Amino acid sequence: MAMLYNAAMLDLDRQATDSRARERALASVFADYGWSVVLEPDHSGPDLLVSRGRQRYAVELKFSAEGRADRVIPLLSQAILQAMRHAARFPAAQPLAVVRVGRLTKSLRERASRFHANYAPQSAIGLIDDGGGRWFEGAGLEALNAEPQSSAARRKGAQPKRRHDLFSDLNQWLLKVLLAPELPEHLLRAPRGNYRTAAELAEAAQVSAMSVSRFIKRLREEGFVDESGATLRLVRRTELFRRWQAAATRATPELPMRFLIPGAPREQIGKVVARHPEACIGLFAAASLLDAGHVADGLPWVYVRKLPDMPSQTWQELVELSPGEPLQLILKQAATPESVFRGAVQVKGARVSDVLQVWLDVSSHPARGSEQADHLARTVLADVMGREA
Repeated sequence: MAMLYNAAMLDLDRQATDSRARERALASVFADYGWSVVLEPDHSGPDLLVSRGRQRYAVELKFSAEGRADRVIPLLSQAILQAMRHAARFPAAQPLAVVRVGRLTKSLRERASRFHANYAPQSAIGLIDDGGGRWFEGAGLEALNAEPQSSAARRKGAQPKRRHDLFSDLNQWLLKVLLAPELPEHLLRAPRGNYRTAAELAEAAQVSAMSVSRFIKRLREEGFVDESGATLRLVRRTELFRRWQAAATRATPELPMRFLIPGAPREQIGKVVARHPEACIGLFAAASLLDAGHVADGLPWVYVRKLPDMPSQTWQELVELSPGEPLQLILKQAATPESVFRGAVQVKGARVSDVLQVWLDVSSHPARGSEQADHLARTVLADVMGREA
């Protein structure tokens, strides 16, 4: 039966869409600085749950079209109260109240800082604007601060040409190809060979020669490749993997789901994913399926190249979660789909993330992710990560 929308309902839809876009934009900021991000961990909780090392924040985000203090401070006060309530529900989490404003000015920062010091020092706060300006007060948040792009551009003039991203989607796949000879085939699907030139690597990896040339150039600039021998060889592995791990923390859309037919998620997940060629089991469930698990599987995460517009039609075995229903599975759009799906292995007919991808993904997960990552680094990845030259 078709639903008729009136103007008020359409306006609510637009507001909800704008709100989600602002949440994703803020999530991307944290992810770019190496924070682990969970968007809306539950329906009645914070907008974001972010963590890095020992720092963990429950984030409440508000929006003001203006940058006037008399409009922003009341919103900030409300966000602080809500963030404090949310933080109490998550172990070791601190409250973080953020207001997105039309324009972030020095006077607004000063007013917000005085309000923070006088009335709510127990909560971290932040102000962000549409021009890239960011200001935070709270433990571990100072690195996120930035002036609006327009102001910075006028002072700095023309910016230098941006170098190619060493850890782009295809470049992460190329790193896997170079490391593949050191890993068994059941842990990583990739060509296994020794490559003397960029052209040989391009042919084996099925990537354009130009892309591989740029990749080798970036490795050379960063000192991560040894070309003195007969073949290309990755060196300075400890620093390379540290940088790779930091770059791999990127927020992407996700959908909480439950199984249509009741049953144990662990028993159903493999059968469901096997029916979807563009799906891949990730994180802790993947580690267990690779016989490299160390902690309890927890909720299954399934990567897709792109989240479907109508999930229940594409995934007829699943149902979108309604308020109050138990979360059983998370569909997540892969941040690096080429690297994820090219490297995935087959386990009992279902695609499963390769061991390098599992290490990257669990490293930033707040629920015992670092413990699982350390286990992989000490066992199946010990030689791959530890050889220095």
